[in-house]
Amino acid sequence: MFASIARHPFRFLTLGGFLSVGLLVWALPPETGAQAAAQSANAPAKKADPKLMYPPTKTVDQVDVYHGEQVKDPYRWLESLDSEETRQWVQAQNKVTFGYLEQIPGRDKIKQRLTDLWNYEKYSPPQHEGGRYFYSYNSGLQNQSVLYTLTSLDAPPQLLLDPNTLAKDGTVALSGVGVSHDGNLLAYGLSAAGSDWQEWRVRDVATGKDLADIVKWIKFSGVAWTKDNKGFYYGRFDEPKAGAKSLEDLNFFHKLYHHKLGTDQSQDTLVYEDKVHKEWQFVPAVTDDGKYLIITVAKGTDDKYRILYQDLSKPGSKIVELVDNFDAEYTFVDNDGPVLYFKTDLKAPKNKLIAIDIRKPAERRELIAESADTLQHVSLVNNLFVATYLHNATTQVKVFDKTGKQVKEVTLPGLGTSMGFGGRRNHKETYYAFTSYNIPPTIYRLDLTTFESKVWKQPQLKFNPQDFETKQVFYPSKDGTKISMFLTHRKGLTQSGQNPTYLYGYGGFNIPIVPGFSVADLVWMEHGGVIAYANLRGGGEYGEEWHRAGTKLRKQNVFNDFISAAEWLIQNKYTSTPKLSIAGGSNGGLLVGACITQRPDLFGAAIPAVGVMDMLRFHKFTIGWEWIDDYGSSDNAEEFKALRAYSPYHNIKPGTKYPATMVTTADHDDRVVPGHSFKFAAALQAAQAGPAPTLIRIDVRAGHGAGKPTSKRIDEATDRLSFLGNVLGVDFTK
Repeated sequence: MFASIARHPFRFLTLGGFLSVGLLVWALPPETGAQAAAQSANAPAKKADPKLMYPPTKTVDQVDVYHGEQVKDPYRWLESLDSEETRQWVQAQNKVTFGYLEQIPGRDKIKQRLTDLWNYEKYSPPQHEGGRYFYSYNSGLQNQSVLYTLTSLDAPPQLLLDPNTLAKDGTVALSGVGVSHDGNLLAYGLSAAGSDWQEWRVRDVATGKDLADIVKWIKFSGVAWTKDNKGFYYGRFDEPKAGAKSLEDLNFFHKLYHHKLGTDQSQDTLVYEDKVHKEWQFVPAVTDDGKYLIITVAKGTDDKYRILYQDLSKPGSKIVELVDNFDAEYTFVDNDGPVLYFKTDLKAPKNKLIAIDIRKPAERRELIAESADTLQHVSLVNNLFVATYLHNATTQVKVFDKTGKQVKEVTLPGLGTSMGFGGRRNHKETYYAFTSYNIPPTIYRLDLTTFESKVWKQPQLKFNPQDFETKQVFYPSKDGTKISMFLTHRKGLTQSGQNPTYLYGYGGFNIPIVPGFSVADLVWMEHGGVIAYANLRGGGEYGEEWHRAGTKLRKQNVFNDFISAAEWLIQNKYTSTPKLSIAGGSNGGLLVGACITQRPDLFGAAIPAVGVMDMLRFHKFTIGWEWIDDYGSSDNAEEFKALRAYSPYHNIKPGTKYPATMVTTADHDDRVVPGHSFKFAAALQAAQAGPAPTLIRIDVRAGHGAGKPTSKRIDEATDRLSFLGNVLGVDFTK
């Protein structure tokens, strides 16, 4: 099934900030480059002029008191994103940053190679609804993927929606879709300039024309169509009051509505709200038979939910609590009449599948037991449960019958990541994408009667995947915990200690780092570089216990895991400090910021992207309060102590030689507001005692990462590779 939108507030930027498959909101790895001489990586590069004059940044006498401790915040004024003073500072910083980047030798060749390699066809797995198939397609360099429909797999495609026509610069993106059960109507969400705010419309599939229906102020919600195709459920916040700052202000009191086609949004029916618990959010689903509305109640980013339901076959029926506390994850899968199926981690940290009969809600019948591997996703197709697992961060797929008996393990093309496997219970087929570090997403059709997979769409490549190899290693963290890491590089790489290395991590919010293709990674490897992705605690690779081990008072484990990855790479002569870069986005930006303040001596370069840098105030902006489940809060004395100890902004020490750093953020990021990066960069520039550049790159008309147009992705990757090449000595001129 198409994902209408990920509810998780960090879902878009888990792996470097680039999504490989256009329409679907998947957490596949980045876009970070074939025949350059291997020795070029070790050749002395022509560096840009290191003499940088940073714009002056004023300080203020802001002091906050937390549990009796005074904490200075001299750059508080940079949180005011709309002030003229902040705008001037942004312009001045960008002038310095882009002035530095534009003089780096080989930058034009980097961009050309990225553009050439990026120009391959990208498909999403098709969704089958009614008598039609729906899929997204990007011819290669289109800013946004285009939505097409088919009456059969052999029929010519019909253009349904082209977001590229909505903005000249490609910054209006398709943020979610929901197809009616009969396949005749498409509800679709649009977001502008990377914002999380969405506006949803409805399109007649046959004519390609929009209906009059428009619903606004949606965030972190998709739509759930009713079985009669006459309307849908959705979640939204109230429209911001006049004078409110929609990119900064807190988002509370989510509400669930029903929209009836042909009516104005003002007439939408309020289905559910909670006037006491301002943090609660409501995610709707309608059962395949159309009989029940399932409401998942979430608070924060913690995957622990309440479950409500309403019998839609009885007009005016009450909403009933099925799971009345936030004791575990309950992800709705499907139903058989009053029997509802959920994936849950209830007494099963690596997840299981259970059945709950609403007539006997206290009884929980186990269908698929917890295993040694992490159960990620379950769908009911052809009356079979198709279950995807993570085995050491790579995908395995198993098929079970309705009793929970395994009937097949699906053979995948190799070690990598597979996503998709959606459909209806009467479908005989399902579709999935497979990708790995050297393989762009290929779409397969899986026959659920023979369990044979056949290629549906495969991109034509402009490089040889066999020139590169991936291996998985396990190294000890500071406390002895074994951590997984994927290493990818050219075949025949010499472990000389001189290979430029790009180490990426995330480590948070139960989100796994899994293999996936990145053009920018490929360009890096073409020039002798090593790509390393570490599976840190706090992520979702090994279940809920692994996640919990990197949260709140145990968050330092994540930084220790990442630092240990760097030390292992150096000890095993893959690289050395002058050749080692680290990067991460969002929560990964926090990771990078914390590591360079804790071990500035260990790294040669750092790129923290859209990072959470002020751990004492993150919960005071937009959706930041949701992250308390992972981070804790400075309002709590014990948690304040832990946050203060690693908060990147608060642990910058004047007179320290920090590694070359390029902070990246965007002016329309309403998830991790850019004030985090502004304050961190200002403090780092003031504290830097060494010669290494300390820059901030601030993208305009961009947000946290979702929906970023291809042109901006290529520009961003060009700047990232140029910066890293310049400071680590990678010669991109050849």
